[in-house]
Amino acid sequence: MATGKFFRQVQLPHQKSLDDGVLFPAVLNPNESTTLQLSTFEEAIRANKPWLESLLVKSGAILFRGFPVVSPSDFNNVIEAFGFPELPYVGGQALRTHVVGRVYTANESPLDKGIPFHHEMAYVLDFPTKLIFFCEEEPEKGGETPIVLSHIIYEKMKERHPDFVAKLEKHGLNYIKIADDGDDPSSSSGNGWKSAYKTDDKNVAEERAAKQGMRIEWTGNVAKMIVGPLPATRFDKESNKKTWFNSLAVAYGVSTSEKIENRSSSLELGNGDPLVDDDVVKDMFKIMEEECVVIPWKKGDVLLVNNLTVLHSRRPLIKPPRRVLASLCK
Repeated sequence: MATGKFFRQVQLPHQKSLDDGVLFPAVLNPNESTTLQLSTFEEAIRANKPWLESLLVKSGAILFRGFPVVSPSDFNNVIEAFGFPELPYVGGQALRTHVVGRVYTANESPLDKGIPFHHEMAYVLDFPTKLIFFCEEEPEKGGETPIVLSHIIYEKMKERHPDFVAKLEKHGLNYIKIADDGDDPSSSSGNGWKSAYKTDDKNVAEERAAKQGMRIEWTGNVAKMIVGPLPATRFDKESNKKTWFNSLAVAYGVSTSEKIENRSSSLELGNGDPLVDDDVVKDMFKIMEEECVVIPWKKGDVLLVNNLTVLHSRRPLIKPPRRVLASLCK
């Protein structure tokens, strides 16, 4: 099946045109002459996977819009059609619920709260390389999933704050989380250690944490989970670009460029020194907001994201409902 027989690239006003003329993200609609059936969509994905993967490398993300994906089971079929290996969500900080097959809820923290930009699970050794999102219920207002190209954040941060970036690149980052055995649904990183490591056995939790490069210190049933130093940037071989690959924004807490609130003590330089550059972090948030793309969700949307080159976030939901599901892939 030739690409042109099923997919056609379209332009939305929200997209950004990059220097090389590539649109971020790429947006694909079904060809007007195509009979819309889920099985046809699945067949087209399998038949055009090399082209789709090439487009993902160039664009960083692909939004599939207008395809007959209605239910979580439909979405699971689409995930299977892509054929990417699954990444088990072990050691993750967000609350997620298994829905069906390889489908999970996205971060279950209160939808009226935003989530800052991040690469998924950049705080562990084994992170997903691809993310797939599905909009089952589109928001009335708000609740978007902004995305931004990570190499642009790196370049602008290095240009504006070379000393800060040099410090990050020299020492890396240590991530620290303190969690008891219960979950905190009010937090975007609310997994307790039992949920994070899928066990109520401390020894098993320690073994699974070690595989992610993390060590656990115990105070009763409270776990202090420490990982690092991990690189704060990485070189992406496929795009040949350096990226801002970290969870610095999330660790600082929900913020704006004007004010940093609820600053977390869960982040330090890899040499143990504190990060005290609040003005730099404020500017980082500002850069991310200036450079991001925000496309309102529509029911049935499937968004494929290259987690190695694109950061994502969540805007606060202003008017419900909203149900976005996710799958993590290698």
